[in-house]
Amino acid sequence: MWKRSYSKIATGVKREDIWAVWIDVNNWPAWQHDLEYCTLDGKFEVGNHFFLKPKGVSQVKIIITEVIDGCSFTDCTQFFGAKMYDTHVMHETSDGLMIAHTVVVTGPLRWLWVKLVAQNLADTVPQQMEALIAYVKRRYE
Repeated sequence: MWKRSYSKIATGVKREDIWAVWIDVNNWPAWQHDLEYCTLDGKFEVGNHFFLKPKGVSQVKIIITEVIDGCSFTDCTQFFGAKMYDTHVMHETSDGLMIAHTVVVTGPLRWLWVKLVAQNLADTVPQQMEALIAYVKRRYE
């Protein structure tokens, strides 16, 4: 198993606003500028899936595997010989809203998918989180 996590305490944002942006998958490109498009048909719920198209590469199908309403979600991308789980969590602290993002890759070919996808994703998480927070502040002020 390969795992990378990043967390940040955010101030000036509300949990419900972050949640609203997280579950609005079709609008992720508004704050994740490396995405060409995201499409989710139906509800943001376990078992449903969405398609995500990063700029310059093929789209991927991502399955929603866990949702704790208003708090966290996990999705899974299935590759040949590996699975990549992407978990987003938030909770209130005395210092502000703690937002965390964890990427886990499992399977016999995880080393390949870490090299091709997961390491780059993990490396961009801090910038994506900053973009998310800035977007929420602009949108809900």
